[in-house]
Amino acid sequence: MNILHLDTNHILLINQLNDLGCINHEDYTSSKENIISKIKDYDGIIIRSRFTIDKTFLDAAINLKFIGRVGAGLENIDCNYAKKKGITLIAAPEGNRNAVGEHTLAMLLSLFNKLNKADHEVSQGKWLREANRGIELDGKIVGIIGYGNMGKAFAKKLRGFDVDVLCYDIKPNVGDKNATQVSLQEFQNRVDIVSLHTPQTELTKGMINDEFIKKFKKPFWFINTARGKSVVTKDLVESLQSGKIIGAGLDVLEYEKSSFENLFSSGIPIPLQYLIASNNVLLSPHVAGWTTESKEKLAQTIVDKIKVFVIGRS
Repeated sequence: MNILHLDTNHILLINQLNDLGCINHEDYTSSKENIISKIKDYDGIIIRSRFTIDKTFLDAAINLKFIGRVGAGLENIDCNYAKKKGITLIAAPEGNRNAVGEHTLAMLLSLFNKLNKADHEVSQGKWLREANRGIELDGKIVGIIGYGNMGKAFAKKLRGFDVDVLCYDIKPNVGDKNATQVSLQEFQNRVDIVSLHTPQTELTKGMINDEFIKKFKKPFWFINTARGKSVVTKDLVESLQSGKIIGAGLDVLEYEKSSFENLFSSGIPIPLQYLIASNNVLLSPHVAGWTTESKEKLAQTIVDKIKVFVIGRS
């Protein structure tokens, strides 16, 4: 089985695929057009987010049997068309769910305790204790939208706190011992904190907008470690300005490129300028699932699933 690697990953991925008898080729620099010209020679590809796998790409991949995405989401792949062509899609949400859970909790606690603001002030010689008085997580109602791998990982991290955890998901019966599944109306009536953990789909694009935000009974804190395009940034900014959203931790942004790289290559949009300047907003560059440990676990998850795929075909 010939496999083309389009993004660098942990070395164990290639080493273990070699042990499995696969022939591995690496091409991390060629243009998409050049890749398309030779994709017919490969049975499988391994990619993170370098470029989209669209209809043109898939039509050229006449021998392609699987696509391995070293990550959680598959939005950079035309999944429906790939499935129609009999191509198996392999993702690895199990590989970085713990990292995402920890990062989400870190953002929330940092916001509650004003750590980013306080660090900046102390580095400027300011010792403002009262202005940096924090609040505690205990006693709050935490709401999780999207209760899959990432949402469940975050809920697990909350078990050491005296909090109530609610989850909302379009799938029924996903709640567990760590979170009680409720209707959207109950969710919006009760929560103090909203953490978003949904994949990017047509349903989730722009879902966090003015209409959605105004339906919450109480002002709330907002954390997004999922996908940036799920949030209408200008509506988020207006809600921060009005106090409807008390503060926000954003690992992802609406303005990201599809490859999740080079955010500032086209200038800084006005809503983003506000977020950057705000003391009650914490930003990170799409790294919630980007740890030393998750790099290895993501690669291992993909290898393990490819092994099952290969054995199943033999």
